Amino acid sequence: MSQTQKIMEKLFIDVGSTYFKIYSNGDSKQFFRDFDKNIYDDLLAKAGNIIKNYSPENIFICSSANGGLSTLIIGISKSFSIKFATNIAFNSGINIIDTLLFKDIDSSLPPRSLIDVVIIAGAIDGVKDSFNQKLFDYLEGFEYSNIVYVGSQDEREYLSKNIENLKILDNIITNRLKINETSLKNYLTNLYQADIMGKEDIKELYKITANQIFPTPYIVNQALPFIHQSFDVIDPFIVIDIGGATTDIHYAKDLINHNLVVEGGYDRLVFKKLGVYKSRESLIFTAKSNEFVYELLNYLNVTENIFDEFSPKATEILMQLAIFLVLYKVSNQHNEYVELKLDNLKSIVFTGGVSKVLSDEKIEDIIHFFYKKILHFETTPKVVIDKEYKIWTYGVDKIQRGGK
Repeated sequence: MSQTQKIMEKLFIDVGSTYFKIYSNGDSKQFFRDFDKNIYDDLLAKAGNIIKNYSPENIFICSSANGGLSTLIIGISKSFSIKFATNIAFNSGINIIDTLLFKDIDSSLPPRSLIDVVIIAGAIDGVKDSFNQKLFDYLEGFEYSNIVYVGSQDEREYLSKNIENLKILDNIITNRLKINETSLKNYLTNLYQADIMGKEDIKELYKITANQIFPTPYIVNQALPFIHQSFDVIDPFIVIDIGGATTDIHYAKDLINHNLVVEGGYDRLVFKKLGVYKSRESLIFTAKSNEFVYELLNYLNVTENIFDEFSPKATEILMQLAIFLVLYKVSNQHNEYVELKLDNLKSIVFTGGVSKVLSDEKIEDIIHFFYKKILHFETTPKVVIDKEYKIWTYGVDKIQRGGK
C-alpha cells in the first residue's frame, strides 16, 4: 500500500494559532478559528461533518496553538555551556528569550515576563565553585515555571540546596568538550509537549481522537525524510513553516556550520516572535529593527505605512518579511542563532499559512532579494511550495506507525 493510500484512510487535524488545517482523502482544508469559542466547539462547528466520518482511532491531531515555550539560558562560557545549551534548546522547539554569562549577572536585569524554563549550564565534570549566591539572588528577581541544571556533577548538591525544584540532568559537556544532547533535548521536547497537552482546550480534543496529540513543529520534523515522495526537492534543503504565532525552520544537520548535533538527520528552530497574526506586533518590531528591511519594503514597492494596515496586502507583506527575517537570523549576518550554510542550500520548501497567502512569484522575490543583498549570490535555491499543506501529515503517519 502506498503512502498516499495510507493517508487517505485517515483524518489529520492541525490546530494552529490562527487556522484549523484538515487533511483527508487527499484533500486539504483550512478554517479560520473563532477565538470567542473554545477549540473543541469551534472545530466541531467548522469540520464536524468531516470528523463524524472517522473513528477516534483514525483521527490524528497535532497542535501549535500555544506558540512554543520561552527559555533563559545562564552559562559560564559562550564557547561551550551557552553554545551547547542554545543549540539543544533551539533543536527542541524552545524559544530562547535571552542568554546570560554568569560573570555578567551583576549588571543584568531579570526578565520582566514569566519564563517557561531556565537552563543553568555549567562546566565539565570535576569543576566546582562556578556559581555562587549571585545566581540565587538573580533567580529571585523574576518568575519561572521550570528550572534545570546541566553541568558538572560536583556542583549538583550545592545548587539543589539553594534552588527550589531544580531538575538535575546529565551534563551537556563531556570531558572531551563534546556535546551530550540526549538528556536535555528529551526533557525540553517533553516539556514542550506537556505544555500543549496541559491546555484545557487541547485536552478536550481527546473526545474525538484515541491517539497522542503532538506539537506541530515536532511532527513536521518527523515528516522531512518523506518529502521526496511527493515533492521535487534537492538535498540539502530547509523547510520554512510560517504560521500565525511562530515561524519555524526545519533543516538537515549537514547545513550546520558547527557540527554539534549528532542525533537524527534533521533539527528545527522555532521563532516565537515572527508569526503573522498572534505575533504581528513583535514581527513588525523585529522588521523595523533590521537594517535591510526598509530597502526590502522599497523593493516591494510599499512604505512603512503598510505596518499600520490590516488588509490582505499587509498580510502578504508581513509574510514576505517573515521569510526574509527568518533567513537573516540563521545567516552569517546574525550570530545569536544556529548558523546554517545557506550558500550550500539547494532547495527551500515552504509550508503552513504562507503556501495559501503568497504566490510563487512573491515568495521567489524575497529569496532573490535575500541571496543577492545578504549573501551576494546571483543564483538561488529551488523554491518548492507545499500548496496543499500536507507535509505534516507524513510526520503524523510516521509517529502512529511507530517511526517506520
